[in-house]
Amino acid sequence: MEDTEKELTATEPKPNYRGVKAMPFVIGNETFEKLGTIGTITNLLVYLTTVFNMKSITATNAVNIFNGSANVATLLGAFLCDTYFGRYKTLGFACVSSFLGMLVLSLTAAIPELHPPHCGGENGGANCVGPTSAQVIFLVAGFGLLVIGAGGIRPCNLAFGADQFDPETESGKRGISSFFNWYYFTFTIAVMISVTFIVYVQANVSWALGLAIPAFLMCLSCIAFFTGTKIYVVVRPEGSPLVNVVQVVVAAVRKRRLKLTQSSSLSLLDQTPSKSIISKLPHTDQFRFLNKAAIITEEDEINSDGSAANPWQLATMQKVEEVKCVMRVVPIWLSGVIYYMSIVLMQQNYVVFQALQLERNLGGNGFQIPAASFVVFSMLAITLWLPFYDRIIVKVLRRLTGKIDGATVLQKIGFGVALSVITMLVSALVEEWRRTLALRSGHSVSPLSWAWLLPQMLIMGLSEAFAMVGQVEFYYKQVPENMRSIGAAFLFCGLAVSSYLSSFLIVVVHKITTGAPSGDWLSEDLNRGDWTTSITWLQVWSWQTSHTS
Repeated sequence: MEDTEKELTATEPKPNYRGVKAMPFVIGNETFEKLGTIGTITNLLVYLTTVFNMKSITATNAVNIFNGSANVATLLGAFLCDTYFGRYKTLGFACVSSFLGMLVLSLTAAIPELHPPHCGGENGGANCVGPTSAQVIFLVAGFGLLVIGAGGIRPCNLAFGADQFDPETESGKRGISSFFNWYYFTFTIAVMISVTFIVYVQANVSWALGLAIPAFLMCLSCIAFFTGTKIYVVVRPEGSPLVNVVQVVVAAVRKRRLKLTQSSSLSLLDQTPSKSIISKLPHTDQFRFLNKAAIITEEDEINSDGSAANPWQLATMQKVEEVKCVMRVVPIWLSGVIYYMSIVLMQQNYVVFQALQLERNLGGNGFQIPAASFVVFSMLAITLWLPFYDRIIVKVLRRLTGKIDGATVLQKIGFGVALSVITMLVSALVEEWRRTLALRSGHSVSPLSWAWLLPQMLIMGLSEAFAMVGQVEFYYKQVPENMRSIGAAFLFCGLAVSSYLSSFLIVVVHKITTGAPSGDWLSEDLNRGDWTTSITWLQVWSWQTSHTS
């Protein structure tokens, strides 16, 4: 009887990976989710100032708090996902939460009682009143639901999609790599549609309709997700990976005085649960001090199944190697933070300022390109490049290098960082030329054409296509299966840190250079400032950090 039980355990059925067959539901869910989410938050600042009559500073702080909370929530969402609920349940709950949050926001625009009266009219802003406490509470409730949704969706949807492919087969490995490219492709499509069509509806047609469209798209996302339930591979959670990390560190510190010998492997706890779906990690010599956590001493007690009775005093080598995986990710994560800073400063801030002070007329019909819409060109570069790279370039590189993915993940990231440095160099040259022409003309707006911004935006798009996609793939492949949701959260935590650092850097540079003889580098009027020097310093910092890591 015992032999039969052991046989059944050893021959446990392998998950039925559907791979490509599951992709219409996974990609459909992600596409509609991104359209809904980005369509809601892209114009949020304008919505709060024009509909809720908030002051610019108040609205900016509200949006910053919302964005920061949404990114930080990914850590909690990843923890709950990997520890208790699994990716499928977490995603399902988060999708519904996001839909309800978008529905609440659309109601604040559609129902007059849920927002303050419009400031326009005969008296202009004389009778402009802010929102009541009840209106703010209803609005914050919508934000809260969106934060819960973001905390569950962002760290889980990528890992859940990759779970549908068999990582042990060649076709599965190719499918995972291709999925990462298409994942980011759908993201760029969503951004392009959101910053053009949805924002146009919100600004020129109706806020109620403009916010109802994202809610409807999020509803479609939920439908697409739950429709594919029967064919998904659902990976069950296997305990708290974050607690395991702390346990290994504590056990290693407790046994720090013990010495590892060449034959120490004989006294290391090397046990893996028989029914575990986690692949057994090979032993490595890197960070060998952590191996002390697995040394078996006379005081350590072992359970009948081979596990440690006190995991805070004795850890398995499997857990030790999992902690090593996380430690190997840290240098790339730190370099990624600096890279994200270049994206935040260039795409979200600096390019907008540049565009405001150059010629933006399109043709002779008087139409002027909105300054905030120049990010579309960066997204367009990503949208056109990723399918071309995935279907053509990868095949060529595969023949040349013999690698399944054509190039290693670190090569992709490194090339993307190099392109970001080139982007900043081009941007600095264009800015110097724009500023020179503006000073010669004697006007605030330079006669330089908006087309001169295209090179830096297109190169920035290609940079993201390599570095961002590469980092997503790197985090997924480097962390063990039970920590992949947390691995995905690394990306969003990096974005959050880079946003805070960008704000801090701007404040510091502004404060230091305000009283300098050369004047404020970050003057509100670019013609009087010295943004070129700021870009150059960021360029050097980005390149140095990427090389150090």
